[in-house]
Amino acid sequence: MTKNVLFIISEWGYWGEELIGPLEACDAAGYNITFVTPNGKKPTPLSVSCAPGYIDPPLGRGVTSEEMGAKTTRVHESDRLDSPKSLADWFPLRAYPSSPTYLRDMEAYYQKIDKIIAEELVNYDAMVIVGGSGALIDLANNSRLHELILGFVKLNKPIAAECYGVTCLAFARDFREKKSLIWGKHVTGHPIDYDYLDGTGFEGPHAIDGSKKGFGDGYINFGPPFYPLEFILRDAVGPDGAFIGNVGHQTSVLVDYPFITSRSTASSVECGRILVEVLEKGLTRYGW
Repeated sequence: MTKNVLFIISEWGYWGEELIGPLEACDAAGYNITFVTPNGKKPTPLSVSCAPGYIDPPLGRGVTSEEMGAKTTRVHESDRLDSPKSLADWFPLRAYPSSPTYLRDMEAYYQKIDKIIAEELVNYDAMVIVGGSGALIDLANNSRLHELILGFVKLNKPIAAECYGVTCLAFARDFREKKSLIWGKHVTGHPIDYDYLDGTGFEGPHAIDGSKKGFGDGYINFGPPFYPLEFILRDAVGPDGAFIGNVGHQTSVLVDYPFITSRSTASSVECGRILVEVLEKGLTRYGW
């Protein structure tokens, strides 16, 4: 039976290769792909991930090849990402504790979540959370995405997360227990050594001037990233888990089932290959 995979993509700028790597692997395996964005808007690739020869400041080398830049542009200019599934329309929003009907609201909330898991998520075989700086804004602390991740964990289905997308795994937790899902796990992700000191940018269909051309001029620079992901991951895994950055190694992909974590751009193709191995060969441990 053909497998079905969800691809979760930020609306504030994804890194092209971090979509293309897993996507090509899933396409080659004949999987059905469903793209999901927070509000159902077409996602925008970060311009530098389409620009061959772009030099990554911390690494001091080019990270966008001619081939990957062209592939990212082709996918973006096609109609493939035009109508993604809306996470906001799919999953309910958790009630505020200040609601006068909070207990009844939460009962209804969990009934809806349980129904989605039992009737809809069972039809999917894996999830990919695409990386890029946009994940800092609308994926990392997205409670709807956290519930989607929790649903996959309950169903024991694999979740692949790349770069800043790994933050979603650190923040996803049962709202009643508030303990990270990756507690005790081995994960990789964007290490502090690779964080920008300046130039963390975001791009998308949002516009200050009301147009559809991005942030007025199509790009906004927030300097360094909002948070040091490595430190968050080290805390989230606890004393029995481990953050493994593999700094100095060209790639870093770990499997500590059900989680597949990928460090950054150069690891994207490997991440896709390993995801297929998890689905086809039952791989449960890799890279540690």
